[in-house]
Amino acid sequence: MELEREYPNKRPRILVFTLIYILLIPLINWSFTWAPFWELLPGWAFNPVTVVTGLVLVARDFAQREIGHYVLIAMGIALALTYYTSGGELAFASGLAFLISEVVDWAMFTFTKYRLSTRVLLSSALAAPIDTTAFLYVAENIREGMFTTPNVVMSIVGKMVGALFIWWLLRRRQM
Repeated sequence: MELEREYPNKRPRILVFTLIYILLIPLINWSFTWAPFWELLPGWAFNPVTVVTGLVLVARDFAQREIGHYVLIAMGIALALTYYTSGGELAFASGLAFLISEVVDWAMFTFTKYRLSTRVLLSSALAAPIDTTAFLYVAENIREGMFTTPNVVMSIVGKMVGALFIWWLLRRRQM
């Protein structure tokens, strides 16, 4: 092909993390609609999907490294897929949570001069409780029992585990 002759070393980049991010959002959102609740202690039941929500943050961070601010387009595609697979209310709940998270990320990365690893950790620590609460509050209208203390706690823990993983990776690079 002419393009290959002109740019022999330029191959199309496979955006693995971006694709994972786009597919993970509707998969996790859809899972919220059917996953059974687990009861660890009497009165302490939670949806196990809340634990893996931190994977989205990890995938987003890596996707953002691949495509920069175009990650917002990837998020829009993922929310459209959520709308198609799980309905408008869940897409709205997810979009609201992502909007909150992105605004906190933007503020942390724009107005602070901390190391990248510190900004990732602080951004997650600030955003996780707010976006989790917003998502589960709206999701309660879709499926009863979503907005509970155990679900909020487990989701925040899952997100912070993901953030700690990214923090650890970045700290290792900075040494």
